[in-house]
Amino acid sequence: MAETKTVATTAQSANASANAPAAAAGKGGKPAKASTSAKKVGLIGLIAIVISAMVGGGIYDLPQNMAASASAGSQIVAWAITGVGIWFIANTFRILAQVKPNMKNGLYTYAERGFGKFVGFLIAYGYWICNCFALVAYGVLIMSTMNYFFPGVFEGGNNWPSIIGATVITWLMLWLALRGAKSGAFLNVIGTIGKILPVLVFIVLILTIFQFGMFMDAFWGVAKDGSALSFNFGDVMSQVSGTMLVTLWLFIGIEGAVVVSGEAKSQNDVAKATTIGYLVILALYVLVSLLPLGVFTQGEIAGMADPSMAAIMSQKFGAWGAVMVNVGVIISVLSSWLVWMLMLGQMPLFAARDGIFPKRFAEQNAKGAPSYSLLWTTIAIQVLLILCHFTSGNAWNTMISITSVMAMPCYLMCTLFLWKVAVKEPWKKGEGGVRFSRTNGLLTGIIGTVFALYLVYAAGLNYLMIAAFVYAIGIPLFIIGRKQAGQKGSVLGYFTKWEKVLCVAVIILGVVGIIYSISSGVFTA
Repeated sequence: MAETKTVATTAQSANASANAPAAAAGKGGKPAKASTSAKKVGLIGLIAIVISAMVGGGIYDLPQNMAASASAGSQIVAWAITGVGIWFIANTFRILAQVKPNMKNGLYTYAERGFGKFVGFLIAYGYWICNCFALVAYGVLIMSTMNYFFPGVFEGGNNWPSIIGATVITWLMLWLALRGAKSGAFLNVIGTIGKILPVLVFIVLILTIFQFGMFMDAFWGVAKDGSALSFNFGDVMSQVSGTMLVTLWLFIGIEGAVVVSGEAKSQNDVAKATTIGYLVILALYVLVSLLPLGVFTQGEIAGMADPSMAAIMSQKFGAWGAVMVNVGVIISVLSSWLVWMLMLGQMPLFAARDGIFPKRFAEQNAKGAPSYSLLWTTIAIQVLLILCHFTSGNAWNTMISITSVMAMPCYLMCTLFLWKVAVKEPWKKGEGGVRFSRTNGLLTGIIGTVFALYLVYAAGLNYLMIAAFVYAIGIPLFIIGRKQAGQKGSVLGYFTKWEKVLCVAVIILGVVGIIYSISSGVFTA
């Protein structure tokens, strides 16, 4: 989510409803016929969807987030690694969309078909919860942004006034989502303009005062005594690892680029739009993170308040610049928050229909909204908002780091599934509209898997332990779901032999995780 995804997630919600099992029966219990009158989306429209899908609130705090861990040179290395790695993640979804066109009920479908129902559950649950964390991060960002207009009231974005403000927004979004609200064309246009325009203005203005000499000063970082460091591979890679959770956060939701492929005029347009949109957004991210280092030192940027883009504009161009950025943040976050609520309500709904979530999560109200799922999504966000108050350090960084770590297994299972399909299943380029060769699929799966594993390594033990605990506490949902789906026998019978081993491992890691998280100081009393 990084940020996210106004058009893409709306399309996802719409397409998801259309592709759901039993496809929403019409009156009299007969299956409703798919509409054939929907307008197909062309290349320009698809590019707009891709761009809107990946740009959101996080870009406004990108300078501080990157400078907190890495110098200019290390950031360039980080973006190079991220650019290549994320491309193979994106390509995984492009290829699977063609090789497995019928698997449209969420990322967990790849995991379930490839590795069993329990793994499928972990991915469905993990993706759902990780994006609940993402909405908490949205709450922190929007309230810290409001602190500009009400100085001292919403300090840090996670003090009690901030938690109350974010709570009000969260329950308001539930009310709108229960009414079957969709992000219409007007909201999409306003939201997209609100996201992109301040970013473009920021880039242009910073270019006018950019100093190459300052950018090159301390290019590889600064030692404790204040002297500039020279290149050292180990030091650079340590800095790069510190940025990986930030860069992954920015691209969470890249899978949304292929979600609307069924509505595209051409599958070739889908591939082109993914490539063009991804490169444009990567360029924006790189410019936003690197250009300020030609205006301020790394240390100055690292110490700026959220959103750091507003702090930069305020110091160099006056109050109007800060107002522009802060208003852009508010518009961007609010325009994305509702569509993420709609999308998150869909994920447990599909999982319940597939028998890996409790049945009640499949309930829909008279307006077609997944009411029970939306309610529990809101409750989960509410609990996480309260916990957010007790985070030590920067609450925004903590929330986006947890989100990124929770998302990694979702992407890892998809790359592993592509790898498995390329090795074990029939595959012939040109058949069924498949444009990719088996070799392409295999290399994409392997490299994507290696990158996903590197992200696990780069995440660090603190956030991995938190993720382990969050995954562990969700296991009862799977047990209830399997029982209600008609699975007979004891609880142990709901798991295959190797799933029992995996389940025990997750529980043990979860217990260790909560103890470690408390003792390490991630959360404070």
